[in-house]
Amino acid sequence: MHSQYKSRQGHTTLGNTKTTVAAPSWISDFKEITKMRLSISVVFSSLVGYLLGVDVIDFKILGLLALGGYFMVGASNGFNQIIEKDLDALMERTKNRPVPSGRMSVNTAFIISSIFTVLGIIILYSINKQTAMFGAISIFLYTCAYTPLKTKTPLAVFVGAIPGAIPFMLGWVAATDDFGIEPGTLFALQFFWQFPHFWAIGWFLYEDYKKAGFFMLPTGKQDKGTAVQTIMYTIWTILISIIPVFGFTGTLQLSIVAAILVFAVGIWMLYYAIRLFKLMSVKAARQLMIVSVSYITLVQIIYVVDKFIR
Repeated sequence: MHSQYKSRQGHTTLGNTKTTVAAPSWISDFKEITKMRLSISVVFSSLVGYLLGVDVIDFKILGLLALGGYFMVGASNGFNQIIEKDLDALMERTKNRPVPSGRMSVNTAFIISSIFTVLGIIILYSINKQTAMFGAISIFLYTCAYTPLKTKTPLAVFVGAIPGAIPFMLGWVAATDDFGIEPGTLFALQFFWQFPHFWAIGWFLYEDYKKAGFFMLPTGKQDKGTAVQTIMYTIWTILISIIPVFGFTGTLQLSIVAAILVFAVGIWMLYYAIRLFKLMSVKAARQLMIVSVSYITLVQIIYVVDKFIR
């Protein structure tokens, strides 16, 4: 869709032939401004959290959570692209986004993001107040803390991991209207997972990020220090992922078989983190990033399947 739009950009209508540029351009720009693929993966996390927390599935709430969650993530991404439009224009990866490329004005992006914020909070509030509160905190931290810190300090990744970890626990809070050890554990799992995930991205996009002055790696460089920290946070992620099997996490439980599967998937990710340490290459970092995405998806699926077959 997006490439089709770019190839047609600038064509004019001839005679009575109507152009079809507007529709695909707006659709592709909408997908870009809300980062649709990322938003859907975040919504998936919140739906998993809901399924883990609920006794009887209410499909109305499930739908509201998906819609409200998408609006919240889309708003965060929209505000982020407005703030970083000049920096995005410097990077190959982001220069064709709607705002830095000039296809969409800052005002239009701001209106879309603002509407998304209001709709997201209203929809999440209709589920319960705590869900709306955590959703609002997520937008605020992503936009007002993580985004400006990216050009200042590698600690930006730490700050960004907080709103990034909220969706998984948000689902539980939507299901139970309660925040306790269970959603706290889900939050911790997704929080620690983000470090190897984002550092892998920061590694293989190092040169591109450098053009915009983004500090994404913990040491600021593609070095052994960054690789060691990636391994350490991967280990923390694995440990947190199997905690529910020991019965410390209230109603969030895991069978021994599921815990073994979760642990095995964690070792798979750890292998690639160690591989990055050994090879110190862009290719190894890219492989770790791909594996990390597969890891969190598989762990969440194992958690849900285990709950419903136990």
